[in-house]
Amino acid sequence: MDLKELVEKWFNIWEEGDFLELPISDNFKHTSPYGTIEGKRAYINLVEANKDKFLGHHFEIHDTIYGVDRACVRYTAKQGDFTLDVSEWYFPKDSLIEEIIAYYNIAGDIPDERKLSEPS
Repeated sequence: MDLKELVEKWFNIWEEGDFLELPISDNFKHTSPYGTIEGKRAYINLVEANKDKFLGHHFEIHDTIYGVDRACVRYTAKQGDFTLDVSEWYFPKDSLIEEIIAYYNIAGDIPDERKLSEPS
């Protein structure tokens, strides 16, 4: 699977809601304005604890750049009346996503219903 297919699979799985099938490595690392999550298990646990915030999105892809060892995607995530404009860098290893660095603006206070819960 090439990098473009891998990134497309990432978005398709999110839209389908089957986050247990995300193509991420055991050493997956996700960095965003919320902080850094290290390890596949920690990431899956966070998603599990916050399904209402992670699942049910539709993604409007605006721009993509694919290189040999990295890709960048700029998109808008939409869930009901909530939208978030995001730019993400994807770094693959052995046909899995090893790292994502996400950039987006969280303006003002985060409404309580959008705040992430700690996994139990």
